[in-house]
Amino acid sequence: MYIFLAIIILLFLGFFYIRNKIVKHENATKRAWADVTSFERQKVKILDDLEPLIGRYSQFEQGTLSQITALRQNILNLPHDAQNVRQLEDIEQQTAQLLQGIHVQIEAYPELKASEIYQQVMQEITDQNANVGAAINIFNRNVEQFNNTIQIFPNNIVNTMSLSRKPLRPFKDQVQQNFDYRPNFHL
Repeated sequence: MYIFLAIIILLFLGFFYIRNKIVKHENATKRAWADVTSFERQKVKILDDLEPLIGRYSQFEQGTLSQITALRQNILNLPHDAQNVRQLEDIEQQTAQLLQGIHVQIEAYPELKASEIYQQVMQEITDQNANVGAAINIFNRNVEQFNNTIQIFPNNIVNTMSLSRKPLRPFKDQVQQNFDYRPNFHL
């Protein structure tokens, strides 16, 4: 009888250990997502500095300023409390397109390219993009850990019985579409 009682207690403790592990990984993923959105929102401050600088150049103004405004609005609409990876992918693609457009068109304005303020703002954008990239890597790692935690046996049983969490979608970079490697995963 004591052996049976010990087995029940161990199963009970194991159940709560696994449940707490799932919650821990879910919370780490939420924190990582919050970091991504925080870094994205910091881009808005940099875009606010870039807008008047570029606004001085009339030919450049229309398309670039509208791209900056659209990007700023999309960043501000990125949910801080719920993961919307598709929206993040769109924001990263818009950022890449905006920076590519700025670099291509800036050649028409050598005085802007030589401007110390422009160089400083572009360095801040580059640094901020690196921060976002690092935060996305951490987010994806946490998503992987969370998904593994809820999908492996016996964790999947505990998840189904107590939490019913669904796997999360990791961020996928849509910008580098020319990269054609596809691993042979059998899912």
